Amino acid sequence: MQIDAPTPLLGGLSPARFMRRHWYKRPLLVRQAIPGCRPPLDRAALFALAHGDEVESRLLVRSGGDWRLRHGPIPRRALPPLSRPGWTLLVQGVDLHVDAARALLDRFRFVPDARLDDLMISYASDGGGVGPHVDSYDVFLLQAGGRRRWQIARRYDPHLRPGLPLAILRDFEPEQEWVLEAGDMLYLPPGWAHDGVAIGGDCVTCSIGMRAPRREALAREVLQRALDETEAAARDAPYRDPGQGATCEPGRIPPALAAFASDAVARLAADSRAMACALGEVLSEPKPNVRFDPGPARVAGRGVRLDRRSRMLYDGERVYLNGESYRVTGRDAPAMRMLADRRELGASAIARLSAEARSALEAWVRAGWLHAIADDGDR
Repeated sequence: MQIDAPTPLLGGLSPARFMRRHWYKRPLLVRQAIPGCRPPLDRAALFALAHGDEVESRLLVRSGGDWRLRHGPIPRRALPPLSRPGWTLLVQGVDLHVDAARALLDRFRFVPDARLDDLMISYASDGGGVGPHVDSYDVFLLQAGGRRRWQIARRYDPHLRPGLPLAILRDFEPEQEWVLEAGDMLYLPPGWAHDGVAIGGDCVTCSIGMRAPRREALAREVLQRALDETEAAARDAPYRDPGQGATCEPGRIPPALAAFASDAVARLAADSRAMACALGEVLSEPKPNVRFDPGPARVAGRGVRLDRRSRMLYDGERVYLNGESYRVTGRDAPAMRMLADRRELGASAIARLSAEARSALEAWVRAGWLHAIADDGDR
């Protein structure tokens, strides 16, 4: 991706300039970000996807001041008539199931993959929406079909309407408003209140959302992963207290044991390599509902492409694929990083890899994480 080249996707801004001027700073409305844009899948296919057990979906129906929320799987018969106003079907992670949705998500890979989350599709009847709310993450709202009115506000009353199944702002006063047609897009930084309401039926909005892990939750996952690796390496040392005397306060925690625990945590956190490895494994972990289909045993003479569900990242020492880490060195490192950046690698590049790296690729193909492609280029 040419990050310094202007693109219609960002209203003539280059990705580099967009990130400097708008990312986490201010909204951007782009007319015809994707001219001729169409939904990644048709209405019937979207409804069928929402019925699947492996898909996260929600149905929101509004009637006056009453809101009803249903979590999937959602059979077609549970959906209101198309002519009924005020309902919305939300299908999360469509990129995990539909190649066209994955291709659409890939247009936004000027944002690091570690931050790029998924593509959600919202299908709404006339007047449908999820109510005024605030997200803690960046989002690109691409209109793929029909029309939707967006209202946004930088300043808002954070109080929520009580007794509702979702977080809807009690008093929302918009500061700006636009109607988006198919192909138009609105970028919103975190912390901006917004409300999108469908105008007419067959309103399809693709939301490209970001991952914004909470500090404590991320620390918990990384520390647990690093601790698991420490235990697996059998480096754990038992507590010893040969100088412990008799006590008349058996309920008191010995200060030496408290110091031992504090030192253990500090030692773990101070191991920067272990922390980096654990972080890469955590960030590359697939969504909980992802399942891969096993592939063939060998891909000799062919290129490979990452499965649309695979997450691949890297740092200075390792590559990370679907929650696993692999140390890469020498000529293997640039090729493996190329695979992560471009999501595919040609047969000529594979032929220059070490036997160990080629063996890893074949194992990933067998696991369904990669797929063979008929391409012998150097991509």
